[in-house]
Amino acid sequence: MLTPTRTRARFEDFYVDPRDDGSGSVIARQLRELGAVTVDGLLSRKAVLGFLQQIMTLAPHPDSDPDGLTTIKDIGCASRRPGLAGLGSGELRAHTERSGTPTPPRLMLLVCLRPATSGGEVLLTDGRAIQGNLATRAPEAMEAMSRRGTAFYGGGGGHPSSIFTPHPAGRLSIRFRQDELGQFSPLVTGYLPALRSAISAHENRLDLQPGQGYLIDNHRYLHARTAFIGPRLCVRALGTPLFQLTDGFAAAQATARSWAGATAVLPSAHRTTRPGAFAHGAGEVR
Repeated sequence: MLTPTRTRARFEDFYVDPRDDGSGSVIARQLRELGAVTVDGLLSRKAVLGFLQQIMTLAPHPDSDPDGLTTIKDIGCASRRPGLAGLGSGELRAHTERSGTPTPPRLMLLVCLRPATSGGEVLLTDGRAIQGNLATRAPEAMEAMSRRGTAFYGGGGGHPSSIFTPHPAGRLSIRFRQDELGQFSPLVTGYLPALRSAISAHENRLDLQPGQGYLIDNHRYLHARTAFIGPRLCVRALGTPLFQLTDGFAAAQATARSWAGATAVLPSAHRTTRPGAFAHGAGEVR
């Protein structure tokens, strides 16, 4: 069962039964509208892979297994290396999966096969809610965070970017991470506390039980995890949807200032530097 009450409500609010006929089209529509889906009944890797056949084409990951899924469990001291916090038992802060690649995978599925003895709750935050919060409380932060070259994600082979990326028709996508592999311009660093406050204000907590999981638009939602104790075991899939998803999400509220200049490249003095010292492996990014 799901606890606490708020978690149960959130899980049910986004729930689609993957065993129902036509669930694939329902999932596609909900991802377009809400950016997230919760599912259950996926009690094995085989069941997860079967579900994925109607959802996505799997994308490779440096840590993925031969079947294309990535096993998420505590690997001990090795998880202290940059970019591997997700394979430890400590807190995993809100982030975009594969933020250091030119185009992060659009979809991410995580399914719990065995919960932790204690902790290990999932925290999901809608980028649209974050953007609406900032547009109201700190519109200048949205303008700064939407400028190209104000963020660098990944190691030696990483990618210069921004926290918010404008798309046509007023749409946006979000890309963020909070570890050694995320670097930010001085024009942005002063606004990071406001961003983190917005993330915290809108996070949704899920206490996943065996067979339960979530599917998110990785260009819209940030995901995180609380620290845990015990043999928690999950599997993760990343990929390209088998249905059309428009770039980005519809902005919740326009900022007080125009984003017309947000795509301009910053002068070199204000761009992030390339943090090659944080590279994980030769040319590998996360």
